[in-house]
Amino acid sequence: MIRKVNIEGVNAIVQKFNFKFLSIALIALAAFVLNACTGGTTATNSGSPTGVDPNETAATVNSKPIKLEEVERVLKQQAQGQEGQLSQLELAAARLQVLQNLIEQEVLFQQAEKEGTIPTDEEVTAEYNKLRTGSNQSQEQFEKLMAQSGATEQSIRDALKKRLAIEKLMDKVASKVEPPRDSEIQNFYESNREAFKNKRGAQLAAIVIDPRDLGQGDTTKSDIEAQQKAKEIGQRLMQGADFATVAREASEDPDTRLRGGDWRYFTEDEMKQVFGDQLTDAVMNKMQNGQIIPSIIPFEGRYLIVKLQRKQERDEDRTLETPGVREEITKYLVDARKQLLSQSYAAAAMNQAKIENLLAQKVVNNPNELSGARPANAAQPPAANTAPNAAANANTANTNSAANTKAETKPEANTKANQSK
Repeated sequence: MIRKVNIEGVNAIVQKFNFKFLSIALIALAAFVLNACTGGTTATNSGSPTGVDPNETAATVNSKPIKLEEVERVLKQQAQGQEGQLSQLELAAARLQVLQNLIEQEVLFQQAEKEGTIPTDEEVTAEYNKLRTGSNQSQEQFEKLMAQSGATEQSIRDALKKRLAIEKLMDKVASKVEPPRDSEIQNFYESNREAFKNKRGAQLAAIVIDPRDLGQGDTTKSDIEAQQKAKEIGQRLMQGADFATVAREASEDPDTRLRGGDWRYFTEDEMKQVFGDQLTDAVMNKMQNGQIIPSIIPFEGRYLIVKLQRKQERDEDRTLETPGVREEITKYLVDARKQLLSQSYAAAAMNQAKIENLLAQKVVNNPNELSGARPANAAQPPAANTAPNAAANANTANTNSAANTKAETKPEANTKANQSK
């Protein structure tokens, strides 16, 4: 994801926050599905190259087993093929983190069964067809990728069923939240006036081309491929293609792709810091709303094609009477409550579940048997994002982020550098 340096007002906080909320308990399951559709590998019943028995039970949740095979599959996807370069200690830490995610998923799925939020077969089929057509592969290619990954149509359907069930569960939980009272809206505004100052600047949209192979359906896997793709996209846009449509089809950043390329608001000073004086001058003094910057912009190891959505010509103080302000505050407060409710619900579900983490118990029983030496056949030290931080990266989408993610409930957050993408 591309890094957001600053955000305009509460509206942008809501936009970022809302995306996080919709992702609760879903991304790890989605990662499994993506792995099945991007040629990842998985353990088989005949054994594992990492020396574990895939048929072994790694944990149980209310007596429901989670096999080590599932742990290995997700670990491979997160390690992007470099798990063979990890030491036994590093692999053990990574497996434990992946297993924790799977435990949290299973807890929430069982809650979904209790709450009656399991999707119908028709809903799962619709989601499966969307996944298959969205892969841009022929039926033969899609089936080949499934075979290579060790996945089957049924295993993908099962993963989609879990994802949809948890999503419906969270929607049901969140439905208890009521709109804030007028007095709450007034108090929020009075306490956060600075968040409602619109400074001179511009709202930008971006199509992102990332030369890194992130294993998530990226079409560019090198700098040369990224530059070529950026050039082709630029030509399409110059010939009149719709920016939002192209962004949804081709951007390699999930957030901006989801929003049709819409990125964020930069104040003039922020724009100078990020892009320099020359580009900022062009945007603020020469370009018109809707125009595309003609050159490809290098940005944090990626390439951007940027469109000017709109300009704010002068500083402006917005009040509660300004159109949209009350709606922004209402949405923000409702979403903050939903986030807190979801965190609490997931934490309570984990507390109530009977969980046996057998893999963790093995480590407790044999703490000195795991070697810290990396395999002798490792050609080079693993990349920084796989060792010794593989465990952290395996937690890219912690299902219990509902219990761990801190909601930004202060508008001052919109003046701080936000998470990297």
